[in-house]
Amino acid sequence: MSAKTLRRRLHHGDVDGRREENFDTSGYDSLNEPLLGSHEHDDMPAGGRTLDDIWNSEGRREHLHWTFILSQLIAEWAQWLANIVLGSGSLIGRFLPFAAQSGSNRNLLHPYLSPLQEERLGNLRRRLGVPFDGSQVEHQDALKLLWRLAYPGRELPELKSELWKEMGWQGSDPSTDFRGGGFISLENLIFFAKKFPDSFQRLLHKKDGNRAEWEYPFAIAGINISFMLIQMLGLQTGKLSTPAGIKFVELLAGDEMAFDNLYCVAFQMMDAQWLAKRASYMEFNEVLKSTRTQLERELALEDVRSVKDLPAYNMLTG
Repeated sequence: MSAKTLRRRLHHGDVDGRREENFDTSGYDSLNEPLLGSHEHDDMPAGGRTLDDIWNSEGRREHLHWTFILSQLIAEWAQWLANIVLGSGSLIGRFLPFAAQSGSNRNLLHPYLSPLQEERLGNLRRRLGVPFDGSQVEHQDALKLLWRLAYPGRELPELKSELWKEMGWQGSDPSTDFRGGGFISLENLIFFAKKFPDSFQRLLHKKDGNRAEWEYPFAIAGINISFMLIQMLGLQTGKLSTPAGIKFVELLAGDEMAFDNLYCVAFQMMDAQWLAKRASYMEFNEVLKSTRTQLERELALEDVRSVKDLPAYNMLTG
């Protein structure tokens, strides 16, 4: 199988003839999350590497290393403590069964939304409903802006050019890669480039760690991260019935751009997971799933009142 074929299957969610339709609900275009499996390659050393093998002793990378470890430990410890306190097998669970019941169902109830939350959630859902349209000048200008932010000082290519592949688009025409990702996935990339330019450039140019021969394509990875967040938060269903979705609307109350900020954290977290697992191209879906799990754990922390409170947020600013 050629690398070109693999790239096509990465984007269209088709590996070994399998296909998954994940985002086909009323009011939204469909988008296929990549089904990459966990294939192993003959040229990959057995056993992988630890985080200590990835980041060297230089100050910033060492800081990212410990931040990543601590964020995982904090989230896992909090989840363990919650299971002890509210689990049906614990002493509290036995003698105060209502505590366990209320803890398990608390986040599954439809939350009360303030007028501000309703407004901001409505604005976000309207953004989700906008498909990318390469014929619209506004969308063309947004693509051009992304290029200028990614490669300041370089000449802007035509909207159809082989140069776009350098950013991690599948082909010479980026507009064909959005599909159901919609215009919001491009907005997310632009927001990332503007608000956290150093982190954006590190990920775009794969500056951290020792990389696999087959790296994830940056732009397409960004589209998939937008999609993953939409699914995780339950934004495509119109119902906020998951713990992550409940916490998200709490974050919206204090930050209208909570989704975009969460996107930046998720992208940086995904790259850290990628390096920690010494992942290669065909393992992208596995890394994306582990990123979602870690992000859900951090959102479940009691003291998280804004995206900045997430332990992994420090990786963006470190």
